[in-house]
Parts: sequence; C-alpha cells; structure tokens
Amino acid sequence: QVQLVESGGGLVQAGGSLRLSCAASGRTFSRYHRAWFRQAPGKEREFVAAISWAGFESYYADSVKGRFTISKDNAKNTVYLQMTSLKPEDTAVYYCAATRTWGGTIYGDKNRYDYWGQGTQVTVSS
Repeated sequence: QVQLVESGGGLVQAGGSLRLSCAASGRTFSRYHRAWFRQAPGKEREFVAAISWAGFESYYADSVKGRFTISKDNAKNTVYLQMTSLKPEDTAVYYCAATRTWGGTIYGDKNRYDYWGQGTQVTVSS
C-alpha cells in the first residue's frame, strides 16, 4: 500500500516558521518528483512548491518565493517544506504529492500527480 504522510502542521503567529515533512512508504519514491500544494477553505487546491527527483530543479509559487524552501532526502523517501515569514494568507491544508511526470510547467498541475497525502493543517494567526 502506497502512502504519503504529512506532518509538522500547526498554529503559528504571523512572522513565524514551520517545517512540514512528507514521508513516503509502500514503495521507493526516490525517482519521483515531489511537490506541495495547499487548499484554503472555499478555494481550489493550489501549487506551492515542487522539486525534481534528483533535487536539481525546484519551483515555487510567486506567493511563497523567498519565504518557503522545498528539499528532499531520497534515502528517507521524505520531502520537506521549510516555511518562514508566515502570513495569515498562508493558512490552508497542505498536501504533498508525487509524480513520475516532469517537464515544462507540469510541476504546477495538480492533475499530473499520482499520489497524495491526507494533508496537514497550517494556521497562521495575525
């Protein structure tokens, strides 16, 4: 059974930091590209950040660029999202995802991802 399990969410004040983790189990995800998406109440799920399987390429949504950093540890089948300078508008459920498809701007298309975690809540208070 393939599973992606997120952790690290919580409640933080504006300007604070959180580090999300997404551990994969059930198969080897070392050759999978990984990403984080988020979904706020009443809104569509949106792209946050993505990283290629080897870690040489990473991409960010404009809204988080310079504040969030995605990284991965293939030996642990785990991807991380370090979030700093958090804002109330970052409040959402954060999901990690995995795909074998890469190239162009595919990294930002949620329909291209094959596996998803259950999500972890991040709440930023003002």
